[in-house]
Amino acid sequence: MTDDKTKTGAADRQRVAGGEGYEVAYFADKHGISRDEALRLIEKHGNDRAALDAAAERMKV
Repeated sequence: MTDDKTKTGAADRQRVAGGEGYEVAYFADKHGISRDEALRLIEKHGNDRAALDAAAERMKV
């Protein structure tokens, strides 16, 4: 299912849509990781942005 861009707000910002290339690219750029690393994190941790942010930060250490 595609991301409905007409339905935005807090709930939409709490998730990373792994199927949307632009969201994966933004997440990867934000954390200085590759797109493949970002996709692996999404696969492992789900699409919850807070959990993904924490996991990406742990990768930097």
